[in-house]
Amino acid sequence: QLQLVESGGGLARTGESLTLSCAASRRTMEDYAIGWFRQAPGKGREGGAAINNVGGSKVYADSVKGRFTISRDNPKRRVFLQMDNLRPEDTGVYYCAASLFGATFVQNQYDYWGQGTQVTVPA
Repeated sequence: QLQLVESGGGLARTGESLTLSCAASRRTMEDYAIGWFRQAPGKGREGGAAINNVGGSKVYADSVKGRFTISRDNPKRRVFLQMDNLRPEDTGVYYCAASLFGATFVQNQYDYWGQGTQVTVPA
C-alpha cells in the first residue's frame, strides 16, 4: 500500500505561483510514475502533468505547458508541481497519483491517489 499526501495548495492571484508537494509513505515511490490531476468545480478530473519513476520522462497537458513544471526527489519521496503564471481556470482540487505504467494521463492506470489539495485563483 502506498499512501500519498498532497500539500501546498491555497489562494493565489492571477500571475502568481504556487508549489504543490506530493509526499509518499514508502520508499517504493521510486518504482512509480506520479501524475498530477485536477478537478475544476463542476467538471471531471483531468491530467495536468506526469513524471516517470526516475524523472526522465515528463508529460504536460496543453493547458499548463510552459507554466507548470513537475519534478521529483526520490530519496525524499517527494514529487513537486511548480505552478507559475496561475490563471483562474487553474482553480480546482489537485490530486497526485501513482502508477506502474509510466507517465500518462490514463487515470485507470493509477493505483494510488491522495486526498487532494485545493488551489483557488479568483477571477
